[in-house]
Amino acid sequence: MRTLRFDAVLVQAVIAGALSFAHLHDIAAAAGQDGWKAWAYPISVDLLLVAAWRRLRALQADSSPAAAAWTWFLIALAASLGANIATAGLLDLNHVPDWLRILVAGWPALAFLGGTLLVHSPHETPEHAAHQDEPKAPSLERPEPAPETASAAIEQTEAPAPPAIEPESAPAAAPVAAPAVSVPAPLVEHARKLTDAHRARTGEPMDTDTLRTRLGVPAPMADAIAAQLT
Repeated sequence: MRTLRFDAVLVQAVIAGALSFAHLHDIAAAAGQDGWKAWAYPISVDLLLVAAWRRLRALQADSSPAAAAWTWFLIALAASLGANIATAGLLDLNHVPDWLRILVAGWPALAFLGGTLLVHSPHETPEHAAHQDEPKAPSLERPEPAPETASAAIEQTEAPAPPAIEPESAPAAAPVAAPAVSVPAPLVEHARKLTDAHRARTGEPMDTDTLRTRLGVPAPMADAIAAQLT
């Protein structure tokens, strides 16, 4: 069970708030605002003061400009301090000057404007902040190939694609000697371009295994192509 503790700061705040409330009420009543209107003035001043202070703290926490919040905080503070000083005997409450009556009568409109601007001040929404903090998508550009790879890619692009070769089906009869592999002329020309480019790049002839890998053909056909290129 929580025990009640005496809080001197809280008691001091209540006393100061009550005195300020009473001073604002007396000024409003002396300026011709009688009845419930005189009690509404101190509530309006204190609410504007609290709203401006809260808005000021929120803007400072976000590192945002707080000039407007400071302005309305100082206006509410001046109204509260002015009422406290005026009731200290410096002002005859039975003969209030006209300028004070004008200030008191115009306070509701001023407080309404200040509260509206404080509540509806533009601020950055969480969706917009999340959108700004969102990491950029990685670039999808392909890296430039090395010189040797680029040359080979150009050669493969320029060379005509070899025609599709259907494997010959073996006869169902008894095994006989395999016939000689026939190589289409376009495939031989393509292989010749590859070997010439390999020789120009490395200074050495292309071996049969490399030729078979580059062409993607079976070993017997690669041997037949290599025999025609010699």
